[in-house]
Amino acid sequence: MLPKPIHKRLSTSMQSTETYWQLWARLGCLAAFEEPQKESKLKLSLEVRNCGDVIVVHCQGRIVFRDEALSLSQMASEFLHDGSKVVLDLSGVNFIDSAGLGELVLLHTRAHCEKAEMKYASPSPLVRQVLGLTNLDSVLEIHPSLGDALAAFQPAEACADC
Repeated sequence: MLPKPIHKRLSTSMQSTETYWQLWARLGCLAAFEEPQKESKLKLSLEVRNCGDVIVVHCQGRIVFRDEALSLSQMASEFLHDGSKVVLDLSGVNFIDSAGLGELVLLHTRAHCEKAEMKYASPSPLVRQVLGLTNLDSVLEIHPSLGDALAAFQPAEACADC
């Protein structure tokens, strides 16, 4: 028995015999092939204020999957305890996805379980449209402005003549 001869197409080195890799290395200097600049990881800023006995969480940016939705949930959950009153101001939210909607529902449910009151104020037109399309506007207590949401916490005055 004779061993088969080694063909030139077989190589013992790990380097590719194709030259395409050299072309891609040169194209790396083009802007389209550069690694994108690192953006701010969080595209949602949250600011908490007290208005009397009501806690207002102002949201600015996007409520989307991962860090943004998680940070909103963690922040708002801190204030949901027995008898607390929380308003989520959505006036600065310019985009919301399904994860963001899920967090709003989760916060609503958590508030109900904790016997806290949660209201949502002044959603942007896009957010308002998404809430309407998903029918969440019938589940969540949404007010057209922050003032209306704060006023909704005030007990209705009883008529003295009744």
